[in-house]
Amino acid sequence: MPNTLHVDYELKTYDESMKIVEEAMEVARQEIPKGVVADYIPELGKADPNQLGICIYPLQGEKIELGDYKTRFTIQSISKIISLCVALELFGANKLFEIVEAEPSGEAFNSLVELDLNSNKPYNPLINSGAIAVAGLLIEEVSFHDMLRFSRELCDDKEIALNRKVYESEMSTCSRNRAIAYLLESKNIINSDVEDALRFYTKMCSLDVTAESLANFANRIANDGVGNITGKRYLSSETVRIVKTLMLTCGMYDGSGTYAVEVGIPTKSGVGGGLLAVSDKRAGIGVFGPSLDPKGNSIAGCRLLKEISNKLRLSLFFDTDYLKATRKDYSLNQKLHE
Repeated sequence: MPNTLHVDYELKTYDESMKIVEEAMEVARQEIPKGVVADYIPELGKADPNQLGICIYPLQGEKIELGDYKTRFTIQSISKIISLCVALELFGANKLFEIVEAEPSGEAFNSLVELDLNSNKPYNPLINSGAIAVAGLLIEEVSFHDMLRFSRELCDDKEIALNRKVYESEMSTCSRNRAIAYLLESKNIINSDVEDALRFYTKMCSLDVTAESLANFANRIANDGVGNITGKRYLSSETVRIVKTLMLTCGMYDGSGTYAVEVGIPTKSGVGGGLLAVSDKRAGIGVFGPSLDPKGNSIAGCRLLKEISNKLRLSLFFDTDYLKATRKDYSLNQKLHE
């Protein structure tokens, strides 16, 4: 394949792209001291906050990999994307959206306020209440080991495994999620065993991944659910469309709107420090940076994606026709008066 990273208005060489990403990494590292690791889960509190890594896997060209992109960390809430994909494939959108909505919540990822006071269904499948509801649906059809096998396949990473220490640490501190699960049962959203659903959900959050394996998964979403080398279809086009939409509107919790404005790439975060980002028809991106902002998103990772989105024009919202024109020295004023 050509040694380039394809964006809509030009082809950048590997060296040009690498230089942009290296510079973005240096800018992003300055954000690390402003965040904290997720110490409310004791095992996650042991992470080194100074770690930062990225893998960009373009649909055309070779991977760009820097920093701690091979470091294992737990996937946490990014697993909600895997569970959402499986639920859509098994049950379809109509059945899924009988138990969850598709709206931004405006609340913290582990909130139960809106579920208790404002809605009979979780606002979306990418917050804890929604993902636990999805887990309650999935356990009727698939086992955790089925999900583990599919996660390895989606991420092209045979080494993904359950991090037993993190799982046990989370189960010992999951009072809030347990309250959410039983509230869901009281509203007839979960009709399976509540504790089984909670264990299933927590195990999925405790899978060990890398920035590279997240980039592999994101690459397949960016390519309409198809492996860009093998040509194998992993997900239907309908599943991919729904997943990308929910990632953009809900993937960064109550910071999703600001992130969409500043970065413009459908992204899902996890409190382990991971970010899975999809630049549609261009590249899949995985990031690891365990220092988190107040909303639970990787503080350096978000800055890193903002920098490269702007420099490589990866946002969904760049007007590439206008960019082509400006590269030919047309000004906005000239365009308006042509």
